[in-house]
Amino acid sequence: MKTIDDFNFENKKALIRVDFNVPLNENFEVTDDTRIQAAKPTIIKVLEDGGSAILMSHLGRPKGVQDEFSLRHIVEKVADILGVQVKYVANCVGQEAEDAVAALNSGEVLLLENLRFHPNETSGDTGFAEQLSKLGDIYINDAFGTAHRAHASTTIIAQFFPERKCFGNLLAKEIESIDKVLRSGEKPVTAVLGGSKVSSKITIIENILDKIDHLIIGGGMTYTFIKALGGQIGDSICEDDKQELALEILRKAKEKGVEIHLPVDVLGADAFDNNANTKVVAVNTIPDGWQGLDVGPETMKVFHDVILKSKTILWNGPLGVFEMENFAKGTIALGHSIAEATANGAFSLVGGGDSVAAVKQFGFGTKVSYVSTGGGAMLESLEGKTLPGIAAIENK
Repeated sequence: MKTIDDFNFENKKALIRVDFNVPLNENFEVTDDTRIQAAKPTIIKVLEDGGSAILMSHLGRPKGVQDEFSLRHIVEKVADILGVQVKYVANCVGQEAEDAVAALNSGEVLLLENLRFHPNETSGDTGFAEQLSKLGDIYINDAFGTAHRAHASTTIIAQFFPERKCFGNLLAKEIESIDKVLRSGEKPVTAVLGGSKVSSKITIIENILDKIDHLIIGGGMTYTFIKALGGQIGDSICEDDKQELALEILRKAKEKGVEIHLPVDVLGADAFDNNANTKVVAVNTIPDGWQGLDVGPETMKVFHDVILKSKTILWNGPLGVFEMENFAKGTIALGHSIAEATANGAFSLVGGGDSVAAVKQFGFGTKVSYVSTGGGAMLESLEGKTLPGIAAIENK
């Protein structure tokens, strides 16, 4: 795996695909700068070597040129985070971009305009990728969040840098972290899968069953399993057409010696509302008119014990409706358990939109080993798919 550490960037122009697809408020201010912070080590390495950095990214899903998606809105924030002045050019290809790059000195940073202002970016157009390639001496992909897309700037461009392409610091860490869970992690390996639907996690479950020792299931998909096992789930969310699939997962896990841990009790509510009436009930005896919206206290203890025995932990998806304060306790308890296991030497990887949001919201970001920056890319990696953005760097 070629990384930025294999190159010296002195007097070189590094063309870096970053993921600066960050949320903006109505005043076009960045409301979450995690992705910019994550790209900083790669950019700083280039500058410290004596090179210059040309940054390319997309922002949102514009239809043609739309000012609200212009990367000029984030120039100041990027400069604040990097601690250096950041230049900006109002296109990412063509004479204007080429002139801006030509004027760039060592130690300077240039941010190109939104790649997706050109439809050729998402269509993976080779000509567009070749135009982009003219802007740098070495190509660095540091955008894990788009590594599952065969776009011009993430995949197609790599062919124009056969010997001069590498992974940035962030992308290399993402690959190593997923590898630790799926291949090289110390046992016992535990995966925690939450979220509402079994159907959205089935490919992940099928891919990881050979690699894990424990599978903790939480969130809404709990109730598809419990109903399939003959339990009463009241009005809880359930995929009725996936019950046979749930039983098949349980059978496969047993065959492979994987212990599956389902909730034993839940916090039931008489409405999908933070202010609903609640009571703790056994997971398989939820009365009609009630629905499970979080795990119960006994389940928290059971899951805690499993987590503390684990040496490698994957967390993908919350255990309850954590967006509502009264149904966040199970997810918070799980966060504390994983933090404790991590402090004791376990490796913990958090990935997937909702679990990442929960980790940030409840302050666990610095208490786990790694928080993935790429939702879709992370899930496709866990499903065992080869991501085109990664393959493009690895292939000669």
